[in-house]
Amino acid sequence: MGSVGDCFDNAMMESFWSRMQVELLDRQRWRTRIELANAIFDYLEIFHNRQRRHSRLGMLTPIEYENTFTVA
Repeated sequence: MGSVGDCFDNAMMESFWSRMQVELLDRQRWRTRIELANAIFDYLEIFHNRQRRHSRLGMLTPIEYENTFTVA
């Protein structure tokens, strides 16, 4: 790889895959690849992108973070 912080540093993806492993993949076994694909889709679209609190956003969910800057 490259040095820390350059475009070849894959620490962010390694962190994502490890979180997905702990939060989803290590919790149960799937009988088919379709079940696994659906579980990964649900994890990404419903939990990770909408409900999971992100430290970079001040421990808010992405929806809560967007709502703090939305003018009604």
